[in-house]
Amino acid sequence: MNRLARFAGFGRDKQTRDIDDSTGAGAQEVEETFVEEAVERMDAEELREPIIAALRRVHDPEIPVNIYDLGLIYKIDIAPNGNVDVDMTLTAPACPVAGMMPLMVKDAVQKVEGVGQVEVELVWDPPWSQDKMSEEALLQLGMM
Repeated sequence: MNRLARFAGFGRDKQTRDIDDSTGAGAQEVEETFVEEAVERMDAEELREPIIAALRRVHDPEIPVNIYDLGLIYKIDIAPNGNVDVDMTLTAPACPVAGMMPLMVKDAVQKVEGVGQVEVELVWDPPWSQDKMSEEALLQLGMM
């Protein structure tokens, strides 16, 4: 059950129980309690493919290829609690979208169900080169 469902009151159960009062007669009381349900959490590696799919929807505005196939994503670390750390780079340090691109990546990864906190770090080592591009990206750009 997700947080929104829990907030809306799903998972509550009405329970009744008998209470002895001073006259000895049984009275019924209704109380609201939360039923403990196991929240299904995806395994960290099960999150990897949906995260990659989300990253493939992020495009460099100057190049008509997604950032994952361009080879701009260097590392995706997924913690057992769903927190994600991403190391990424840009095609050049003077890239005009240098301030926007990490925010676009963070936003895309946060939308994946099961992901917790997302941290995106822009790194420059090793420097990006065309050999980091996927075959699909090379074909799409006519470089193969």
